[in-house]
Amino acid sequence: MSNRVFPILALLLTFVVLAGCASLPSDVDRPVSRAATDVADTQLAAVAAASIDAQAPHLSGLRLLPAGDQAFEARIALARAAEKSIDAQYYQIADDATGRQFLRELRAAADRGVRVRVLVDDLHAAGQDALLAGFAAHPGIEVRMFNPLAVRDGGVGARVLFSMNEFSRINRRMHNKLFVADSVFAISGGRNIADAYFGRSEPANFIDMDLLSAGPVVAEMAAVFDAYWNSPHAYPIESLATALPTDAARRHFDKVIASAAVPDTPVASRDSLDQPGIGPQIAAGRIQLQMAAVRVVADSPRKADADHESLADGVVMNGNLDLMQSAHSEVLIASPYLVPGRRTMDVLQQAADNQVHVSIMTNSLATTDEPLAHFGYARYRQALLERRVALYELMPGDDAREAHADGPHGSLGRLHAKLTVVDRRWLSIGSMNMDRRSAHSNTEMSLIVDSPTLASQVVGLLHNDRLPRSYQVRSAPGRQGIEWVSQRGSEEVVLRNEPNATTARRLRLQMLAAMVDEDLL
Repeated sequence: MSNRVFPILALLLTFVVLAGCASLPSDVDRPVSRAATDVADTQLAAVAAASIDAQAPHLSGLRLLPAGDQAFEARIALARAAEKSIDAQYYQIADDATGRQFLRELRAAADRGVRVRVLVDDLHAAGQDALLAGFAAHPGIEVRMFNPLAVRDGGVGARVLFSMNEFSRINRRMHNKLFVADSVFAISGGRNIADAYFGRSEPANFIDMDLLSAGPVVAEMAAVFDAYWNSPHAYPIESLATALPTDAARRHFDKVIASAAVPDTPVASRDSLDQPGIGPQIAAGRIQLQMAAVRVVADSPRKADADHESLADGVVMNGNLDLMQSAHSEVLIASPYLVPGRRTMDVLQQAADNQVHVSIMTNSLATTDEPLAHFGYARYRQALLERRVALYELMPGDDAREAHADGPHGSLGRLHAKLTVVDRRWLSIGSMNMDRRSAHSNTEMSLIVDSPTLASQVVGLLHNDRLPRSYQVRSAPGRQGIEWVSQRGSEEVVLRNEPNATTARRLRLQMLAAMVDEDLL
């Protein structure tokens, strides 16, 4: 899920005269709070201690969560086991079955005495003020909205359109994804909280990746959460929502949540890496983790300041490019949206000059949920190929083997994972896309991991599972232009025209893209 509603609305603004300008409340009370530290006596602290190597205190314990059903089960299991605190930071918590189940579990934790803090970017929270205010009306729960739009009524498009007087501010979104339980376990990566991220949506689901962490890296991620939570960009939901008496707000939330159906999608006993679920391992007292050195790379919440230098690459983008630049033999990238900046192209040229093999996987026009952003990427395909990048675009289709990992049989898989693997040793995983918006406008967080084991697992998932179901994009031999190549058994299938691109669609996207700055894509 992206915030690429801005390009279209920026064009519409030309034809709209705003009658008035709403404003955010001033003198907002934001009590400062920090991550819980009195957690040594909790069940999760005991599980974490049993799961990591006490002889290597500088290392953290990590586990990939490639399957959507198990990634959601992991969050629920941690929420149910938490005794002191839960901190959740997301670009989106949707008002759908998954979002409501997630909030219901957090309310249940608060009912047990767990302190719950939820920080949500405001862009996609249109229409959720009553729900989130009712959630926050429960004892022990706080909700804050990051960089809110002053206009509270209407859908996303209308709210953005009538907030265009503050475009330089509202264009900056918190794209981070983080879940921390009792300050000892954390889940980070690419998934928001919505049906499509956990294999529960029709007709399309996102192919994504999370990372479960324990050990010293969790304290670093908790500190990132605190920085955002205590930022002046974080507004308590009560300061934004139309006032309801506390009891009425709470009753409204409880009624909505009580009526939410829990999806009956079963959780696989093991994922594609043959890993069991997190819940049973918590119950057994130990989670199987890989020990590794980890570095947290996070943008400051001040990146959302209206006067922030918009053309400077953020900390997370620079960290990822530095990692790529360190490669000796191979770089493998997965990014759903790919609009490279100047430094990215320079790093790829350097890789080509140094005989470093670079492979990039992204969405095809047929699988992307952001066609305009895809057109921005399409401008760079020839330049990427000239830098000897092996370029792959995910093919449309469904596969029964993906029923648990990516969604029900018959759903369209859309790439959403944000991954970089360098020399099959280093892994970057987080919320950042390889595009201008992530570099310049969104706040992001990634983990850079030194682990040949985890790096090889990601390479295996992409090479053995995703690349065979992708088009390879290559220069057309003997003529100008490019072509899309797939395999049908042992036969090579070559397409001369872009799959799923009609002439009318290409013209429409070309016209729109010509009028929109690439930083907005």
